[in-house]
Amino acid sequence: YRGTLLVISHDREFLDAIIQAVCHFDQARLKLYTGDYADFERARAEMLSQNEALFRRQQSEVARLESFVNRFRAKATKARQAQSRLKALERMELVAQIHVESPLTFQFADPGGASDPLLVLEKCAAGYGETRILNDIQLALRPGARIGLLGRNGAGKSTLIRLIAGATEPIAGVRRLGRDVRIGYFAQHQLEQLRPEDSPLAHVTRLDPKRREQELRDFLGSFDFRGDAALAPVAPMSGGEKARLALALIAYRKPHLLLLDEPTNHLDLDMRDALTLALQSFAGAVVLVSHDRGLMRASADEFLLVADGGVRPFDGDLDDYRAWLDRTRIDAQAAAAPDAAADAATRKEQRRADATARNRLSALKRPLEQRLKKVEAEMQRIEPLLAALETKLAGPDIYTA
Repeated sequence: YRGTLLVISHDREFLDAIIQAVCHFDQARLKLYTGDYADFERARAEMLSQNEALFRRQQSEVARLESFVNRFRAKATKARQAQSRLKALERMELVAQIHVESPLTFQFADPGGASDPLLVLEKCAAGYGETRILNDIQLALRPGARIGLLGRNGAGKSTLIRLIAGATEPIAGVRRLGRDVRIGYFAQHQLEQLRPEDSPLAHVTRLDPKRREQELRDFLGSFDFRGDAALAPVAPMSGGEKARLALALIAYRKPHLLLLDEPTNHLDLDMRDALTLALQSFAGAVVLVSHDRGLMRASADEFLLVADGGVRPFDGDLDDYRAWLDRTRIDAQAAAAPDAAADAATRKEQRRADATARNRLSALKRPLEQRLKKVEAEMQRIEPLLAALETKLAGPDIYTA
């Protein structure tokens, strides 16, 4: 696209691919940073680091990543995936530094011990009613697992997560949940289950009626429900605020297994950063579906591919997955080649007509372009004279007579 573009997006990788500057809204002011989003993060981190107190907090936040780095290095067995994730560590440190200034900082509490495996699916089929979408699913989720689900829209990723969560029963096979395993399940329909007339404090109080109100309000404050916001009804809240509340209710239950189905759809960048950092230090297991590639790169140690009615391990990272998508698209086009050949004559005729139209347009434009060059040359000659006249008119001497 050759025009001018103004874009609002919470997708870091999308922004890095297309923008040349960032206009940052901060404390009722605007500041323009040149470069892509990664350049903006670096420049802002350097600015924040000049403040000694902020710098100490940044270093503390970056230190939180060390346990994540060590865990990843100890468990990574796939070379390409390991390489990709280690490259992402620099960005994680930047996120930690930038995020220090944000009021949104929370952690998923240690859920404590649980059975191993947490959950097992044996030769399961999943779908809706008698309609099967996925067949012969073999999956064992162990403590500390970090799994990202890959696949096209409609391939069955949400169907798989619902089966894992127990929201639907398997059409065939066996689902076995470990003893005393708590599951935290986030999906978009979770927002609809919030009580519109109740406040965030009322929602969390129902989970733990005996807890002191101040402790519950402190917990909600880490999700940016402070002061009167903790007492306001849910109904007029934005989608992002409702998503924050849903995540808070999940975090409060201290799950052993987190199932996150598009958790960032309504979240801004500050909350996405907070969620990314919280998942890195989470001691339990995670199964994640997200279009946010930054969150997937930072949170998933391994991937499962949901495609062609089945679920299988994917040996590679997100770049390998994109290459796989390209190959499948090319294969599909090749398979459709016989049908395409039948239309070749029609397309050739269309190209001929398009070429004729372009030539005609070029012939019409040529004299206009020549005229434009003459006008621009005349403007260049006149502009210095105009500037001299404006300078003369701006001076007081011409008016004294």
